[in-house]
Amino acid sequence: MNILEVRGLEKSYPDPESDKNLKAVDGISFTLEEVQIYGILGPNGAGKTTTLEMIEGLTDIDKGYAAVNGINVADNPYAVKEIIGVQLQSNEYFDSLSLKELLILFGKLYQNHVDPKDLLNKVDLLEKINSKPEELSGGQKQRFSIACALVNEPKVLFLDEPTTGLDPQAKHNLWELIKDLNLSGMTIILTTHNMEEAENLCHKVAIMDKGRILIEGNPKDLIHKYDQEDGNLENVFLSLTGKELRD
Repeated sequence: MNILEVRGLEKSYPDPESDKNLKAVDGISFTLEEVQIYGILGPNGAGKTTTLEMIEGLTDIDKGYAAVNGINVADNPYAVKEIIGVQLQSNEYFDSLSLKELLILFGKLYQNHVDPKDLLNKVDLLEKINSKPEELSGGQKQRFSIACALVNEPKVLFLDEPTTGLDPQAKHNLWELIKDLNLSGMTIILTTHNMEEAENLCHKVAIMDKGRILIEGNPKDLIHKYDQEDGNLENVFLSLTGKELRD
């Protein structure tokens, strides 16, 4: 069963150097099955984050259709927000509050009674329950941001470049957390320009460039079709776009 459906999605922004509009997302379509990890891949500026923001109801949709669990995002953005969890690229918290207090606060925003110990245990931060965000490492902050995204027990979790800037160990720890959440029954959609990350996590990927989806499929199938010699997803991207991927 499809839990997410996107058809002909478009978003444009004014070009500061001309009187024309720039298309950040140019008519993309895809579906996401329940309990699947779906990756949207591409370089900076490909339209990945804008795509997620439209589906999450954070940015208006110029044209097209998006639905989460059968709920039309444009018609019912608040109903969609009640069933999704969103982990953003950057996070700012009330520095005077502990992790425990922040999770209770975020739960109240959803009128949810949360168990901070349970949430922090899921992201391997239980020992930091009385710490403040400023006392966390980069990887710990990323895991805490995911804990915050879980306070409403979402059906779909959105992760926007979740491992950007992390050291290798922190990155792999976060990968294991994402796998565990998926195994628990959670559907996950993430953006990344890290091809290794996509190969390790995703059941299905869409490669984007200039606001369009160039190709979509299982990572292993795409590698078999486009890069039998070396066998990696980055070479598939290079063969399709001629661009290098940079952090």
